[in-house]
Amino acid sequence: MFSLNDSGWGRGSGGDPKPPPQRGDGPPDLDELWRDFNRRINGLFRKAGGGAPPPGDGSSSPSGSGRGTGVGLIAILVIGAVLWLGSGFYIVPEGNQAAIMRFGEFRHLEERAGFTWRWPTPVEAHELVNAQQLRQVEVGYRNTVRNKTLRESLMLTNDQSIVDIQFALQYRIGDVRAFLFNNNFGGVSEDAVRQAAETAMREVVGRRTIDQVLYEEKEQVAKDARQRAQALLDRYTSGITLVDVTIQQAQPPDQVQDAFEDANKAAQDRERLINEGRAYANDIIPKAGGAAARLGEEAEGYRQRLIATAQGDAARFRQVLTEYSKAPQVTRDRMYTEMMQQVLTSTSKIYIDSKAGNNLLYLPLDRLMQQIGAADAQSSGRPAGGSDSPAPVSAPPPPSPRSDGIRGRDRDSR
Repeated sequence: MFSLNDSGWGRGSGGDPKPPPQRGDGPPDLDELWRDFNRRINGLFRKAGGGAPPPGDGSSSPSGSGRGTGVGLIAILVIGAVLWLGSGFYIVPEGNQAAIMRFGEFRHLEERAGFTWRWPTPVEAHELVNAQQLRQVEVGYRNTVRNKTLRESLMLTNDQSIVDIQFALQYRIGDVRAFLFNNNFGGVSEDAVRQAAETAMREVVGRRTIDQVLYEEKEQVAKDARQRAQALLDRYTSGITLVDVTIQQAQPPDQVQDAFEDANKAAQDRERLINEGRAYANDIIPKAGGAAARLGEEAEGYRQRLIATAQGDAARFRQVLTEYSKAPQVTRDRMYTEMMQQVLTSTSKIYIDSKAGNNLLYLPLDRLMQQIGAADAQSSGRPAGGSDSPAPVSAPPPPSPRSDGIRGRDRDSR
């Protein structure tokens, strides 16, 4: 047993102090390895810079320590290389495309979705772009049409009117390489699309009147604006493909909304009155044309009838004239008889005045006709006034010898 007061504590059997343990006797110390690694690195830098080694650094070191340091350094390098190479693995999501760049220069596009590999940074890098995503940008408003951006929405029409128009665009990334490298979008393409769409819409609206923009050609305005904006984007090889342009709201500015509505109502009333006038004209003109045609036909028929009657009268007169030249007296008597027959046919009462005496002969033809009608009704078993058909008109009684004599005397007197 030894005590702390023993003078032989910590000494050898001969009384000399115990020698320190050698480095190769046990496992290497990590701290010592790290310090040795730092010294070697510093020595390499000093050799490259032409400097002298630090004082106290022996030129000779045990071979066991050198081997341990080399093994640790190789292990570190291998692990670092594995980690560096492993950082080159990446995933391409579905619908995305990866642009591979080697030292900042574009190399190729990786369009296959899944797990793939490239050279790690800084040799190569990649950038993912969703080429199938349908993106949207608003012009003249943000999120809702009530949140207006008047600097973008107010536009001038061809008739010097101001229209407040808000519209939205939908687009995709059609060419990933052009989208990333031909323009300085900085990963944000909304501003470029918005500026191109606003420019195109101002050009299209400026070629039309306010009525065409608001009512007559609203869909055509959106179509023309999409084509014009696509042409601008293609000119700058932006790689953006416009899908659709939708006009959300188009109206006059709020300051003149009431006056514009009044003018619009007046225009609608004008159109309504014009349409009513056209409908009335379309209704009355055919009727007037038909009435005119009917009157023309009636007039033509009347003319033809008068001409035929006149020609018939003239022919009859020529025939009578021919007969009259042959037998004047007989012709006069026949003409007188025919005329008297025509006159007496439409006469209901006849008074015959005789020059030989003072007696006046009265022939009530109307009463005689009624009596004849009553007699016919009684013979047929019907009342006199029960029939709707007019009573048959019987021929007048033959003239009496007295009347014949009177008429003969009249002829002689003539």
